[in-house]
Amino acid sequence: MKKILCLGILALLFSCDDGDLQIETIDFDSATIQNCDAVSAETANVLFKLNTSEALILELPSGAIKNEVSDGAISTAVTASGPARATYRTFSDNVSTNYFCNDIPLTEPTVIEEIIAQGGEVLITTTLNADGVTYEHEIRLNTISFVTSNDSRITNLAIDNFGTVTTTLSE
Repeated sequence: MKKILCLGILALLFSCDDGDLQIETIDFDSATIQNCDAVSAETANVLFKLNTSEALILELPSGAIKNEVSDGAISTAVTASGPARATYRTFSDNVSTNYFCNDIPLTEPTVIEEIIAQGGEVLITTTLNADGVTYEHEIRLNTISFVTSNDSRITNLAIDNFGTVTTTLSE
């Protein structure tokens, strides 16, 4: 009887989950696109979307957003090393714009997991508003590939439409 009990306990110990966070879906379509500094066609831009204790961060290189009407979508590659980078973060608690925009970084909430996209592309379509000086840049994500630290690919991505930002023509 003791042997069966010991085997049962051993089986239970080895079958227990180690508590790793399992991300099955990344969904930010209903979240609003945000940024700390004014979006500019002359500099690199960091844009992000927040969803309670999650963040989707998009880093665009200088020149990805242009103050000129595009003939269709302009593509910029997303890789772990750039030129554009997409990062998914989960936090220990709800995260706010202050987390990203403070001069001195906040210590809370803490980052639980950070996953950097391994591939994909950012598609930007630019139109000129009727005022003749404001450009609207519709930003979409295409075939973004997130791979976790244990080599699991996150395939259920509901983040195709990242959002729209505006820039003003410099005089």
